[in-house]
Amino acid sequence: MILRAGLTGGIASGKSTIMRQFAALGCITIDADAVVAKLYRPGNAGHDAIVRTYGTDVLQPDGEIDRKKLADVAFASSADAKKLNALIHPIVIAEEERMMSEREKEDAIYIVEATLLLEAGGRQRYDRIVVVDVPPELQLERASARGMTREEVLRRIAHQMPREERLRQADYVIDNSGDERAAETETRRVYELLRRDLVEKKQKGGLSPAL
Repeated sequence: MILRAGLTGGIASGKSTIMRQFAALGCITIDADAVVAKLYRPGNAGHDAIVRTYGTDVLQPDGEIDRKKLADVAFASSADAKKLNALIHPIVIAEEERMMSEREKEDAIYIVEATLLLEAGGRQRYDRIVVVDVPPELQLERASARGMTREEVLRRIAHQMPREERLRQADYVIDNSGDERAAETETRRVYELLRRDLVEKKQKGGLSPAL
């Protein structure tokens, strides 16, 4: 029996760090960004879809997709962002399903991390939704430390689900506004809840709503 958990959160909330901590605890993790990067390589389904939709102007001279050029076009407006999401999400979901079916084993917790997981209908695809949460001002601070401009961060936030709605859809929330030790404590707390959920699913063949 496997438990599928979707891990999401706003930009610069620390999802990748939390995912690594889940992996250290024994979960099988899938990074949606890594899946996208693979699908964007020439010859793969994502690359073909992008070129058909946006043309060769979003390509580098070597044929690879220029992620910055694509982002400038695809995130120019909410409508443009929805267009890209509708194009790529089905391809990414299919690849994630293939990866999980190939690696499936008994009594495993799968963690799939994606920024737009809920926007892509993830609530229906996973047993549990885990949201990594930080205050907006901390998002701006951490994203700026990565080299993003304030305007770019605010634009990305505007294209994501509002924080309040994301929290409303969460089964479990990890507060990642503290230091690394605090994050580890929070991750372990949620991991134990997911282990409990896996036992319940195995015993009952299904899950009750999370408390």
